[in-house]
Amino acid sequence: MLQLKNLTYHPTASHTAILKAVNFQIAPQQMSLVIGPSGSGKSTLLEILAGLAEKTSGGIFWRDQELIALQLQQLSGLVFQFPERHFCGGTILEELRLGHPELTSDRIEQALTEVGLTHLPLSTSPNALSGGQQRRLAFAVQLIRQPNLLLLDEPTAGLDWSMRQQLIGLLAKLKAHWSLLVVSHDAGELADIADQCWTLNHGELTAVQPHELKKTRKKIVEAGRGEE
Repeated sequence: MLQLKNLTYHPTASHTAILKAVNFQIAPQQMSLVIGPSGSGKSTLLEILAGLAEKTSGGIFWRDQELIALQLQQLSGLVFQFPERHFCGGTILEELRLGHPELTSDRIEQALTEVGLTHLPLSTSPNALSGGQQRRLAFAVQLIRQPNLLLLDEPTAGLDWSMRQQLIGLLAKLKAHWSLLVVSHDAGELADIADQCWTLNHGELTAVQPHELKKTRKKIVEAGRGEE
């Protein structure tokens, strides 16, 4: 279990803290969802949990052991928003092997099986994949590392309805084997598969039940239809 205690992030260049005394727990084999508008601190939270940014104060614990940034890098796997823009390999195989030259065929097949891409030739260019397939490949790149926690920044961004539905199904499958933390500006269909949810506004995290997020979204949708 991952636990954050009074986590604060206040860079010297900022007048106010970006994250303010954040407290939460992430249980194994569950999907946790953080919803907040742009600039609320969502991506910063993921970067701290991935060991890419240093917290100002507070603690991050895994099974009661406090972790430093290097340990967080080993514990977590971060998939950025629009991860396909960061592909460097000329083929699926090259993309998976970046940083892992000793990677075995079994590990590769296991990761691709997890994300439903085993039907594609390993010689396929990542640029030749559909948007949904590229997102799945980005997940596989992190799963190759076998992290304890998979961090996802706006995983459905830029996808059409059909691809979003497929990706939601994949996330529901992945949480059976991995702990997931997803951040998004819109609960959308993500609330349907979330085990626990929070809202993040101006750096302050507030727990909310998944069904409450669904009600809020439904009211917004209905209000929009009424204006048509």
